[in-house]
Amino acid sequence: MLFLQLFWVYIKIGLFGFGGGYAMLSLIQDEVVNKYKWISLQEFTDVVAISQMTPGPIGINSATYIGYTAVHNAGYSAGISILGSCIATFAVCLPSFILVLLISYYFNRFKRNKYVEAAFIGLRPATVGLIAAAALLLMNQENFIDYKSFLIFGAAFLLTWKLKIHPILMIFLAGIAGIILYW
Repeated sequence: MLFLQLFWVYIKIGLFGFGGGYAMLSLIQDEVVNKYKWISLQEFTDVVAISQMTPGPIGINSATYIGYTAVHNAGYSAGISILGSCIATFAVCLPSFILVLLISYYFNRFKRNKYVEAAFIGLRPATVGLIAAAALLLMNQENFIDYKSFLIFGAAFLLTWKLKIHPILMIFLAGIAGIILYW
């Protein structure tokens, strides 16, 4: 039953997660933390942080981790838990894979269609809104935000925006700042 739930949850997330992984975060949190309680809010925050730092899309990385953790926390062995991560990862990718196949087949026919263009224009601000909602979801009691956090955020924002610092270097610098400020 757990494997079917994982598949169903991540099919829904993959199907309705327009805007990429960050836009999916609110859906993921609602399903895996609030509804099914597979992981805690603190674990979810950790998953987001780890998924951002590891190669690959955040939605897929989090699906892999949460699929494993949900099955492992249910009392299954590590081998069976890997199956849970595979199911969640496959399910979150499947809708996008099918959609990209369909779009690539029909795109040249409809790319100049005024309704298709209007739909894409409408999706842009919704995507920005979903990403902003994901940022707000991460501002919770588990992520105590103090002046040091704002200092790191502000510095990271300005250094990335104005000086175009590479994201990997920014992650490294933020880690060092965290060690200095919180140790």
